[in-house]
Amino acid sequence: MTVLLFAGLRDLAGSETLNVDVPDGTTVSELRTRIELHYSNLSSLASRSRIAVNCEFAEPSRIILITDEVALIPPVSGG
Repeated sequence: MTVLLFAGLRDLAGSETLNVDVPDGTTVSELRTRIELHYSNLSSLASRSRIAVNCEFAEPSRIILITDEVALIPPVSGG
């Protein structure tokens, strides 16, 4: 599954996407855990980031289909 990255996550990964090997029917929570385990350089920021599925923030229990667009969006701050 391809996961789109933004802002600081993209900078840390050195790429606009991650390729995460997960089966169809994985939950958002399971995807987050897989990212944190396999991409340790992202784990601190990834744990505080939101996951969006098809352009909508997703709850941890949401099932992700292999055809869904998935994005990992870090927290933002303003001033």
